[in-house]
Amino acid sequence: MEGSAQGFAGTGIPGAGPRVPAQPRAAERGPDRGMPAPAAGGRMSGPDSGAGAVRGEHTHSETPFPRPRPVVQRSSVRGQILDALRTALVTGELKPGEVYSAPALGERFGVSATPVREAMQQLALEGAVEVVPNRGFRVIVRGTRELTELAEVRALIEVPVMLRLARTVPAERWTELRPVAEATVRAAASGCRATYAESDRAFHRAVLALCGNDQLVSVAEDLHRRSQWPLVGGPVSHGRAADLMADAAQHLTLLEALGAGDVDVVQALVREHCAGPR
Repeated sequence: MEGSAQGFAGTGIPGAGPRVPAQPRAAERGPDRGMPAPAAGGRMSGPDSGAGAVRGEHTHSETPFPRPRPVVQRSSVRGQILDALRTALVTGELKPGEVYSAPALGERFGVSATPVREAMQQLALEGAVEVVPNRGFRVIVRGTRELTELAEVRALIEVPVMLRLARTVPAERWTELRPVAEATVRAAASGCRATYAESDRAFHRAVLALCGNDQLVSVAEDLHRRSQWPLVGGPVSHGRAADLMADAAQHLTLLEALGAGDVDVVQALVREHCAGPR
């Protein structure tokens, strides 16, 4: 957001208002080199007396009034639109292969086209949409092969990390993550794929964060988000809620295996879990 210009007028900044009166020379200030004492009624005695001083103009002996800094408020509109578009992708409201214009989406969200266009450009960087010149953005059409490839890459990253964590992280740390896993179960029970997708990423982020590698966590979450986008033909089929519940239950089982240091179970669970609900 642009900073407001209000509040700059009337600050008494030298040069912006009436002339600053001439100041006494050092010899005129007396032995203590201070300013002459004010006379009764608030008027200054000596060279600085006069109408200008009575009006409250600055003198060199005063501490200059600081120029107020403009407060720049950065709107969260773009971030809110980006979250809404990601949700629409996960739920299939934005359909694969369809082209959407920023002005049309902006009207739908009740905002200008600018934050929508910026959010869609971010989604283009993430591989969710592609730019169609003079038309808008087309949602990428994805197939089972891409999901399989994403699952393979996720497993290559997460399996060795979680095996190392199973050997090194104390059992009580895994117990602390149980509420995060239980939150995914509640999200799955809601039947909302978008709600579950967010809680699912939160769980994996919390687990992987124990490795202490922020870059790894960021890359893994990006891959995870991509794997949550639906295939062509609609995002939700009959029995999808049951699939989400089964996927969420694996979080609790995985925590138990990690706490027990059972690397064989951890490896099998992570490989299966990376494929995610379909």
